[in-house]
Amino acid sequence: MNIPFNKPYMTGKELWYIAQAHHNGWLAGDGGFTKRCNAWLEARTGARRALLTHSCTAALEMAAILADIQPGDEVIMPSYTFVSTANAFVLRGAVPVFVDIRPDTLNIDETLIEAAITPRTRAIVPVHYAGVACEMDAIMDIAQRHRLLVIEDAAQGILSRYKDRPLGSIGDLAALSFHETKNIISGEGGALLVNNPELAERAEIIREKGTNRSQFFRGQVDKYTWVDIGSSYLPSELIAAFLWAQMEEADSITQRRLGMWRTYHDAFADLEQRGKVVRPRMPAHCAHNAHMYQLLLPTLEKRTAFIDALKAQGILSVFHYVPLHTAPVGRQRGRAVGDMRHTQALSDRLVRLPLWVGLEEHQAGVIQRVLAAAE
Repeated sequence: MNIPFNKPYMTGKELWYIAQAHHNGWLAGDGGFTKRCNAWLEARTGARRALLTHSCTAALEMAAILADIQPGDEVIMPSYTFVSTANAFVLRGAVPVFVDIRPDTLNIDETLIEAAITPRTRAIVPVHYAGVACEMDAIMDIAQRHRLLVIEDAAQGILSRYKDRPLGSIGDLAALSFHETKNIISGEGGALLVNNPELAERAEIIREKGTNRSQFFRGQVDKYTWVDIGSSYLPSELIAAFLWAQMEEADSITQRRLGMWRTYHDAFADLEQRGKVVRPRMPAHCAHNAHMYQLLLPTLEKRTAFIDALKAQGILSVFHYVPLHTAPVGRQRGRAVGDMRHTQALSDRLVRLPLWVGLEEHQAGVIQRVLAAAE
């Protein structure tokens, strides 16, 4: 077998839409395809404003500016996340404050957040790991009582839900990713979702390099100029055209992924009963999007042997994040609260299996080899 960890899926319309964008004579940002994508996101998430960006990292950086993060401010987040979650705030001079994760969902442990709050705390950044929702009711309650912003890192969470609310629609701000490893893709790409109405107008300005250019095009001002800090966070219209083809098929893509996820889950039930692996945990009040299928092996050594055994059979499985609180910049710029025991232990044991649209015809063979490698 030759099974990569990820294989980008195309619906068949991407190149046609890119050609349309070229024919329309608009290749820069905020053309017709960008507007369609923004409108789709607003309709599917309920966000007050959705703004495509060139990456999820860019959306997080915009969120840090909108949160008015200043040097010395603190932002609470999990350590088990991608570096962009922290970088966006470190770039503003903030201190990422890392708290431990839950052993079931691998999301931030909401019961540990309040102990990490200090007079310098400005925001909480829950990361919806594998598209499974954090406990947002508890997080929003803490934020309200302490007058903190909530910025959802929903990079993996498109079309996932928490108590029937779309991920990205609950906090003040949210960031999505359309990187080629995500469920719907544009190669690189992301979006900022703005739910706090007080931040919507400024978000548009920051995204347009700090100018009121969008207001000018709507006829709200007679000329546009530099009115705030910002940067060039727009994707090109070619990226948006590719993404629109994916959005049109987002529901069918999600259903196919869910089918493969359930096939994996059923196949590994016996392994779990015999203590060989731990399968993903899905809270009843969360509807996930099958972004990822991960297993927990008993030890780091067993995980290494498992990955090596699959690789020898032509199947690429991979581990995930190195905890940020253990990284050189994490130690230098951030601080951890508590012993972080779940973050450390689970990051050493987790392995991700291939999960991509088109894998269906090969999945039985992958499962057979996983069963053998886990013994």
